[in-house]
Amino acid sequence: MTVLGSPPMGSTPRGKRNLKMSVLVDRFSRRIDYLRLSVTDRCNLRCIYCMPPEGVPHLDHADILTYEEIIRFLHVAVKAGIGKVRLTGGEPLVRRDVERLVEGIAALRPRLDISLTTNGTLLASMAEKLAAAGLKRVNVSIDSLHPETYRRLTRGGDLNSALEGVEAALEAGLEPVKINVVTLKHLNDEVEGFLDLVYRLPVHVRFIEYMSPCGAVDASYFVSNQELRAALLRRGAVEEDRPPVGGGPARYYRLPGARGTVGFISPVSSHFCPQCNRLRLTAEGRMRPCLFSSEEVDVRKILRGGGDGRETEEAVRRAILAALEKKPRDHAGLASFSRMNMSRIGG
Repeated sequence: MTVLGSPPMGSTPRGKRNLKMSVLVDRFSRRIDYLRLSVTDRCNLRCIYCMPPEGVPHLDHADILTYEEIIRFLHVAVKAGIGKVRLTGGEPLVRRDVERLVEGIAALRPRLDISLTTNGTLLASMAEKLAAAGLKRVNVSIDSLHPETYRRLTRGGDLNSALEGVEAALEAGLEPVKINVVTLKHLNDEVEGFLDLVYRLPVHVRFIEYMSPCGAVDASYFVSNQELRAALLRRGAVEEDRPPVGGGPARYYRLPGARGTVGFISPVSSHFCPQCNRLRLTAEGRMRPCLFSSEEVDVRKILRGGGDGRETEEAVRRAILAALEKKPRDHAGLASFSRMNMSRIGG
């Protein structure tokens, strides 16, 4: 049963004793406190596992939630129990003045933990502005450290731009910086270069198993993280490490003398549904309880419905609860598996 209530006495953060914070718990007793928010369906790359070569049809500008609508939604979501929000896309940095959205989110109370997933190619010029606006940390998607392989996987992307984005994020204090690597058999199942990277930079490299129902290439490209972990073990003594700030489903390991860590996210070979703590809001304002589910709750319609403030707030609250009720126990065997437009949903 979904629960929306106050936390136990004494659990209110120090310095905020008078705030009434709620807790969201789904039918399977999982606490849901994390929202992945797609701010745009547009992207400046065409990664082969995400889009077809010609790209995908874009939403009309009027169909995407405005920054003001996002803040109105989050105002309710925070009171309901959401404590963390990750901005995604598409590529969130292609949306104009996205730092203004970050600033608006940072002004909400109780304060949200704000992070962002990006391909990094626009980050070098924006990292300081985003940090000043209230962004805490970034995940940067870099699927190869070989310039030609990277260009082929992204259909034209420049690896140097992405790496400059990583450096800028570190300099701006957007830490921990996590590097996301979606591995594809025979294309980028390279490990050694990334292992070297964690010696050079204080970053956290995470190898992510490819989920073919979401993507534009078939399941023959799947590489199990067990195979990649074997390459890590060949480096000698490694020890399991605590996850960096931000948590998440990855298992982390540290190599002797390394400045960063190596992690593995295994949604296929060892899915983490029992610990799932997230909901999603798509670029056009639809709440999704699970990445693999076709179930949606239309929030945009509520936000643009013309009701007064209190009426709209209550309708949004009910929509959040409705999405929570639709959250499945796990994604295994869902009949709604389909090739989805990930740029609209947010990865």
